Amino acid sequence: MSVEKGESGLAEEAKAKGHHYDATSIQVLEGLDAVRKRPAMYIGDVGMRGLHHLVYEVVDNSVDEALGGFCDEISVTIEQNGSVTVVDNGRGIPVDLHMGTKKPALEVVMTTLHAGGKFDSESYHVSGGLHGVGVSVVNALSAWCEVEVLKEGSIYTQRYESGKPTGPMKSHPAEKGRHGTGTTLRFMPDGATFPDTTFHYDTLAGRLRELAFLNSGLKIRLTDARTGKTHEFVYKGGIIEFVKYLNQNKEALHPKPVTFNRERDNVVVDVSLQYNDSYVESVHSFVNNINTIEGGTHLIGFRTALTRSLVNYAEREGMTKNNKATVSGEDVREGLTAVISVKMQNPQFEGQTKTKLGNSEVKGIVESAVGEGLREYFDENPAVVRRIVDKMLAASRAREAARKARELARRKTILDGGALPGKLADCSLDDPATCEIFIVEGDSAGGTAKQGRDRRFQAILPIRGKILNVEKARIDRVLANEEIRSIITAMGAGVKEEFDAAKLRYHKIILMTDADVDGAHIRTLLLTFLYREFKDLVDNGYVYIAQPPLFLVKSGKEETYCYDEKERDAAITRVGRKNLQVQRYKGLGEMNPIQLWRTTMNPETRTLLRVTSDDAVEADRIFTILMGEQVEPRRQFIEENALAVRNLDV
Repeated sequence: MSVEKGESGLAEEAKAKGHHYDATSIQVLEGLDAVRKRPAMYIGDVGMRGLHHLVYEVVDNSVDEALGGFCDEISVTIEQNGSVTVVDNGRGIPVDLHMGTKKPALEVVMTTLHAGGKFDSESYHVSGGLHGVGVSVVNALSAWCEVEVLKEGSIYTQRYESGKPTGPMKSHPAEKGRHGTGTTLRFMPDGATFPDTTFHYDTLAGRLRELAFLNSGLKIRLTDARTGKTHEFVYKGGIIEFVKYLNQNKEALHPKPVTFNRERDNVVVDVSLQYNDSYVESVHSFVNNINTIEGGTHLIGFRTALTRSLVNYAEREGMTKNNKATVSGEDVREGLTAVISVKMQNPQFEGQTKTKLGNSEVKGIVESAVGEGLREYFDENPAVVRRIVDKMLAASRAREAARKARELARRKTILDGGALPGKLADCSLDDPATCEIFIVEGDSAGGTAKQGRDRRFQAILPIRGKILNVEKARIDRVLANEEIRSIITAMGAGVKEEFDAAKLRYHKIILMTDADVDGAHIRTLLLTFLYREFKDLVDNGYVYIAQPPLFLVKSGKEETYCYDEKERDAAITRVGRKNLQVQRYKGLGEMNPIQLWRTTMNPETRTLLRVTSDDAVEADRIFTILMGEQVEPRRQFIEENALAVRNLDV
């Protein structure tokens, strides 16, 4: 028998156990030598993702205080000099003497790998920062770092450079009127480690918004001192509000999300889900507030229970009698928006960046909890369940139709004697790591690209007109579109359940469209298709956008290609007005093959934009707004962003 005390019960337990939070809570496991030599081992990479991970490590410590009931406000500020300040009103890092090292506990926490208060269940009942490396890694990878702890009317400070203290911990009385406890940590990422140390407001906002949703009532404030931009995230409804936010621009099948909370074996399972009329699955899973973007055992348990519950209901109610197609898990999740949040002790993550849960016992716990919650909901809301089942069965029929269409297409290509699309100009090399494919708008530009390319490793696939908007279509309609079929066939990795990344023929998929309104629309349609049907390719960094020049500034024999108005104006100023010619390229076809090669296709001189989706929630929202059924959110988005548009071709 399980007891459903939920998060509030856990918080009270943690408060009772955690009031003795002092130097005896800090355990030292080993030293800190390797972090600066191999930073990617601890933060994933040294690109934008790793840079922002530094902030997440610091904030996660503050959120762990909130999980225990000791903190309800967190402030994150991107300072004008590019550093970041994180402030919380938690208990404050311990500052008393650590007996094992004879140093202040604050210095031990900041300078020793695997030193923290989270290796037992006394100081923290549940937490995301379980490896004890987070804040010390941030310190090690910062040019400088300053910590300020408020405790018992005194302020304790210490400064570090490249992870090493610049002096002993100091203390002084807190200024009049400053009470309570808390930690302030400021750090400047080390330019010797990170090629780019510029923090992005929107990237941080995505993670902080998630944390506010997952911790009902926690107030998180983000401020960008460089621009004056600020936002306060606080959601008293928790993950129910999260699901409503995710579905805000979609037509929900039922007005209220299905929500339940269960606890088994000291694992708290919170689930909220709501179906909409789209064809896209949007499921977000978390463990102790950590976004497990690669899923894990908790997500497997949720999916198994959801599929079994809906299929069993449909069969019991006789709804599958005339449905000739077999229902799959993919059919069950069509149009599903869900948030699964698990709180537990001792989660086993794969890697320090914590993107996948590995605890085998959690699968059964979540599966049992979700099955029970759904059964109760189904008994009380039969009309809603029947709507969901109807959508599920329609999805299974569409998937079966798509399967038959694929089989027919395969038989046809075998009879035709070739598998690749006729308009594909393939490359001669066959190593995917060195090969790239340009998906080009129109036969004219495609012809220019075919003449200008390096045939050894560059393939060209021209597409005609605007492909199908996959945001508004099921997979059977998607696969019936000739242009989309050509793209799928050329890439060679299959689609949906047949997708196999190992069969991908090119590791650079480059979208090359005209720099006008139609070109932007085609590019958006292609990005929507790739994001919705091949998200793994986006996540793995295989998708790029070509950057053809907008202008050619010519004076005599001197030619300068310019990619925006600023570069054009600078070129005009440099060459002067004598024999000046300025050409505006509206289409790729206006360039000859040599010009296209020099500016857009030559790996030595071109600029490519890699497509990433670090904030999956925001990416999903934008695609829904721009490509979905509802007109009002799209109109509002255009009005809000109209002033930021450049190079508008009318």
